[in-house]
Order: sequence, then C-alpha cells, then structure tokens
Amino acid sequence: MSGSALYETFARAQLAFDHGEGAWLVTASGERYLDFAAGIAVNSLGHSHPHLVAALTEQAGKLWHVSNLYEIPGQRRLGERLVTNSFADKVFFTNSGAEALECAIKTARRYHHVNGRPERHRIVTIEGAFHGRTLATIAAGGQKKYLEGFGPVVEGFDQVPFGDENALKAAITDETAAILVEPVQGEGGIRTVPTELLKTMRRLCDDNGLLLILDEVQCGVGRTGKLFAYEWAGIEPDIMAIAKGIGGGFPLGACLATDEAATGMTAGVHGTTFGGNPLAMAVGNAVLDVVLEPGFLDEVQRKSLLMKQGLAAIVDEFPDVIEAVRGTGLILGLKCKLPNTAVNLAFREQNLLTVPGGDNVVRLLPPLTATDDDIRQAIDRIRSAAAVLADAKADA
Repeated sequence: MSGSALYETFARAQLAFDHGEGAWLVTASGERYLDFAAGIAVNSLGHSHPHLVAALTEQAGKLWHVSNLYEIPGQRRLGERLVTNSFADKVFFTNSGAEALECAIKTARRYHHVNGRPERHRIVTIEGAFHGRTLATIAAGGQKKYLEGFGPVVEGFDQVPFGDENALKAAITDETAAILVEPVQGEGGIRTVPTELLKTMRRLCDDNGLLLILDEVQCGVGRTGKLFAYEWAGIEPDIMAIAKGIGGGFPLGACLATDEAATGMTAGVHGTTFGGNPLAMAVGNAVLDVVLEPGFLDEVQRKSLLMKQGLAAIVDEFPDVIEAVRGTGLILGLKCKLPNTAVNLAFREQNLLTVPGGDNVVRLLPPLTATDDDIRQAIDRIRSAAAVLADAKADA
C-alpha cells in the first residue's frame, strides 16, 4: 500500500489541529487559527464549549447506545423542545443532514401514497442547491459535478433556476409531491431566497396540494439570527431537515414534520440504528439550552451587523478583490472578483479559516458564540489578505 489509507475524496489542507477554544483552533505546535469555518457551520457554539463538554461527558459515563428498540428519554425531550420551538408536531432523529433529507423525501412521498395519490412522487428543487451526498440527495441537488460517474440518476427530481417564479409554477404537474428549497443556499454561494418567493412557494403548495420541504441543514439552529430561517419569511413548512448546528460538533440531524405531513410514517416504514442515540441527544439538548437562552439570537443579529459593516468597508476598499457581501445572521459570503480558492488561501495565510462555496463565493460561518473581538480580528485579517491580493494583482 502506498500513500494514505484513506479514500482520496478530500483535497485536505496540510493542516491539523490539536485542540480548540471558542472560535480558535490550535495546532500541536501552538499556532493559533481563527475559525470562521466552524466545521462548515457545524460548531455552532465554538470549540470545547463547557456546557456541551459537561453534557457529553456525563452521558458518556452512563450510556452510549441502546438502539430505537427502546425508549430514549433524551430523544423524547429533544423532540418535544424542537416541536415547542418550531412549526412541527413530529421529529425523526438522524446522524447527518443527508439522512435528514432522505427522511424528508420519504415522508413527502409516503404522505401522498397513503392518501391515494401514489403518482405524486416528484419533487421540485432549485438549481445550485446542495442537499447531501447520497444517491437521492445528489439527484435532488442536480449538480453535474456530484452526479458524474454514479450511474443512472435517481428519478423524481425537477430542477428550476434560482429565483425563477415562472419556471417554478411551470414545473408543477399532477405527479408533483413537494417543493424542496434551502431558505439560504450554503454550498450554492450564500444565496438567500427572497421572502416573497418563499411565500409564493407556500401558496403554490397550498393551492396544489403539495408539501413544502425546507432544507435548513446549514442555515438553521440560530445561524440567521432566528432559531430557523423560515421565521424571517413569516411562513411555515410542512417538513424540514436540520443537522450541523443542532449537534454543535457531534453528528446529529433531524427531520421535522407536521402531524399531517407525517401521516404515512408509521411503524416499520423508516428506521435508523444510530439515530437519536443517548450521546447525540445529550449534546443536542445542551445546544438548545444555550441557543434558546433569552437574548442569544438577538446577539447573533447584532454580531451580524458588526461583521457586515466591517466587510462592506473592505468591499469599498478592495473592489478588485471582493465585490459584494451576501447573507444574513452569521451565514455570510464574500462574492469574489478573484478566484475564491485564491481568496480562501489568502485568508488561511492570515491564520483565518473560511470555506469556499459556489458562485465564486467564500463563506464566513463563525461560531454563533464568536466575540466582538473575534469578529474584529477576522475583519482585520480579511483586510490584510485583500491588500496582499490587490498588490499581487497590481504587480501582475
């Protein structure tokens, strides 16, 4: 055997970390990096948050896994808290966002099946979306780079252009079961779906007997400054997938649904071995303890404004490097003039970690607990990187 024992499916940076503290990651040699990637919006409360560490440690000393053959009290509690604080009546716990989306897709199709409309199985999705890496979720996303080489594409998904209301209406047929949309596209380049279009989607679903499925895997659990992004539009979905931030770094996802939408999800039609295990439930409940604290989400909105003001000044100063700021809350993006890979690398050379996205965007996804000083330091490092890139471009 030569090289690494791992699949060569990741173009990893030659960088490894020993431990983390809040919004900071530290290498074995002690070099500190400001982490505004947060594990791709996963570490919602930063690294080594004491409340999460205590919850996981306590549970680890008691019970790790029993399977869903038995009652799991932490699962019942987390489910009830999610229901209390959302549109939903029912929750199914998973280990990842892709699994939560699979459950959402199955829930929608099953709903129509048990209501005597088995022909309604197709789901309208939005171009540029990312819903996961399973065969069904790459088909839902519809991006060629993720579909190539994996055989026949899973049937039943119809993509329409981002923001195209007429195409959305035209895509609805007698076989349509649901509309699936990310309120804020993450991988697609921090593209926010306009409020009026989300309202139109809700209305189209109501008028045509369809279900509205939201993918809040990346934009949910406080990242936009509300617990869930749909709240900004004043609508409610029928089904929603969440993950990433709800586990604060521990693998955890969930599919939320109304009683009506979950009608067909009866005993035996869906399952999971690891989903909803006691460790994940302890951490998920601990995350909600913090995120639901009075004033926490207001702070996310305030920090967002602080970041946006600093970033807007950089756009004005270096328009040949960065042309616009996108996003809401602490799911922000920099639309780049230069290749986003070069911009992302320049940030890393300033010991600032960010994430490339679609549409030539660099994503800024700091922990929701990032301090004002963390944000100011990030702005300073972005400005320094932009200056380096602008100088290099001028000299070229």
